[in-house]
Amino acid sequence: MKKSQRSNPNEMFWKDKKVLVTGHTGFKGSWLALWLLKMNAIVSGISLNPDEKQNLFDQLRIKNDINHIVLDIRNKEELKKQIQTINPDIVFHLAAQPLVVNSYKDPVGTWETNVMGTINVLESIRSLNKNCTGIFITTDKVYKNNEWVFGYRENDELGGYDPYSSSKAACEIAISSWRSSFDLYQSNNNSNFSIASARAGNVIGGGDWSENRIIPDVVRCLINNEKILIRNPKSTRPWQHVLEPLSGYLILAEKLNKEKNPYATAFNFGPFIESNKTVKELVDECLKYWKGDYYFERNVNSPHEAGVLNLSIEKAIKSLEWNPKWDFSKSIELTINWYKDVFQDNKSAIDCSLSNLKEYTNDT
Repeated sequence: MKKSQRSNPNEMFWKDKKVLVTGHTGFKGSWLALWLLKMNAIVSGISLNPDEKQNLFDQLRIKNDINHIVLDIRNKEELKKQIQTINPDIVFHLAAQPLVVNSYKDPVGTWETNVMGTINVLESIRSLNKNCTGIFITTDKVYKNNEWVFGYRENDELGGYDPYSSSKAACEIAISSWRSSFDLYQSNNNSNFSIASARAGNVIGGGDWSENRIIPDVVRCLINNEKILIRNPKSTRPWQHVLEPLSGYLILAEKLNKEKNPYATAFNFGPFIESNKTVKELVDECLKYWKGDYYFERNVNSPHEAGVLNLSIEKAIKSLEWNPKWDFSKSIELTINWYKDVFQDNKSAIDCSLSNLKEYTNDT
């Protein structure tokens, strides 16, 4: 694929914009809140407290720089009240139960949070008496996975083997339904908000401490001088640095805020095909920057996870003029060095994150 011009979010667009991020205490949400603050947006966040004792939100120390609201998005009335009070110009909905493994343990809770939580956010935005742009984040796992090497396009069949993936596919159906039912995608309508969905996943980067994710698992082992357990060495994923999809979300919001067509729809955000690597290749690349060792152990009783998953990103490249900047090796290098800088050199998480952000926006 021919690589087009690499664009950045427009900082002037975000200055003094009232922006709500749901899930701002999570890994991606924390990075997004930091980026928005750097662009002088007025940031509010609605989320539960971080799941992990060690987490990026607390490490960045941005709690006092935003309107920080602890709230379960399943609480429809309180959510509506808070969103009406915030009165945002733009909403990024990231709050979710985000882990496949946990969805097997609590499938009903996963669906309640991901599907009904999304609908609650949709309805809350729809109640505003102003123009509002909503970017709803789902996942690359929304597609019916045929375990093929081709990248899934936005018009491919939705599916979802596990409760997490199926809940996110259901979110996509809900988002599409709200667009159709309330005529949101028509460029000449008088509706007061526009919505789009963004499908990305398998993001990596400094500050992720989630359970049952490969990079945090690798880093915890390296910090403790333990061998790394690899359960699914041949599983292939479209690995990308967290700043890649976040830049796509921001650019999509800018364009959708100005014009509904052709942006009020679904977009994939992923790496170029050469960054689709196996889990073993990912771990091998990590160990180039932080020495360690690993072993293989397959748990035959472990729940099903997809073996092969790729995304087609032509639509985002052509329609949004968005383009991945960092390849697989660069993304791994920056990710592992973030953890090394914080834990071996005692650098601050916010300095390391801002350094990554500066490098990303300067990279053309």
